[in-house]
Amino acid sequence: MLIWNSGKPYMMSYYADLELSIKCYRYFAGWADKNHGKVIPLDGSYHCYTRHEPVGVCGQIIPWNFPLLMQAWKLGPALATGNCVVMKLAEQTPLSGLYVAQLTKEAGFPAGVVNVIPGFGPTAGGAIVRHPGIEKVAFTGSTEVGKIIQAEAAATLKRVTLELGGKSPNIILKDADIDKAVEMAHFGLFFNMGQCCCAGSRVMVDESIYDEFVEKSVERAKKRVVGDPFKGNTEQGPQIDEEQMQKILGYVGSGKAQGAQLLTGGNRHGDTGYFVEPTIFSDVTDDMKICQEEIFGPVLSIQKFSTVDEAIDRANKNSYGLAAAVQTRDIGQAIAVSNALRAGTVWINTYNVLGNQAPFGGYKMSGIGREGGEYGLENYTEVKTVITAIPQKNS
Repeated sequence: MLIWNSGKPYMMSYYADLELSIKCYRYFAGWADKNHGKVIPLDGSYHCYTRHEPVGVCGQIIPWNFPLLMQAWKLGPALATGNCVVMKLAEQTPLSGLYVAQLTKEAGFPAGVVNVIPGFGPTAGGAIVRHPGIEKVAFTGSTEVGKIIQAEAAATLKRVTLELGGKSPNIILKDADIDKAVEMAHFGLFFNMGQCCCAGSRVMVDESIYDEFVEKSVERAKKRVVGDPFKGNTEQGPQIDEEQMQKILGYVGSGKAQGAQLLTGGNRHGDTGYFVEPTIFSDVTDDMKICQEEIFGPVLSIQKFSTVDEAIDRANKNSYGLAAAVQTRDIGQAIAVSNALRAGTVWINTYNVLGNQAPFGGYKMSGIGREGGEYGLENYTEVKTVITAIPQKNS
């Protein structure tokens, strides 16, 4: 179902979307009886405690790139904290989400607790955002749409969490294990056909190892298996639709026009389906469109830097701040760089590692709030303070 609907390869659908979704539901199920308040000492003769109460009806709008997993990320914390949900599925990938809705009914959820609807953003999504009976909206998608949601939600003062786009830098220091760094950079960008909000689409490499890194990255990209997503050895399937494919190819044209060096790929793969060749640009400068904007496709930009401070400064001069990474053998340097980067998640000597226990979300134009772990539960509860006067015993 996932493969038919999204085009993602079989192995990715099984081990990423399906397996991680199951783990997500199990994790948040464990929180259902543990998200409680505190007893707080006050001056005077009073008993004070807090309650974590459900927000109420929560509107949730999910994207098409991980339809099953993003549904789990949203439903898990909302249901564990006692809320009801109205969820809009992405119009490109409704099948798995509707099947989960059927499963909730079979599992015995009371009518009206989990409501799953297909539809388009301006109509179905807009109705969720504007409805006065919905207390909170959670959205994962583009920054452009996120801005619209935040503006429209202001009319009813809805609580809003937004997990938006990114242009994540992956900084390769000169002492990194270059073969592992090449593989991490490859996985960080090309995973899920580049359709990942935290994709490491901007790789920044120390000038002393730049040429070797570029050569090995191109060699790896040329070996990437693109084709039928139902075959077990396929690494890369098609993009989600023709519109997205044409958008990606438009960015490739922009890169060439602005002077970046196209080293491999850059074209449609084959003449059937919406496949894009794994693409790598070198000599990319900070002002280029392919360096500034989210492409959401298999296009990797490789840049050169001279000093660590320069890399940090340039990495932070971007409107996004969802994720970042640093590859180095020097753990002290790694911690210093990760602390300096303005991003919600920083990976050291790895990429795309996400756990249900850990929060995920962005700085700057990459969003508001966090999903995952105990931090994610906070979005779905109201905190009530109860203070009781304790009568004084007469002596």
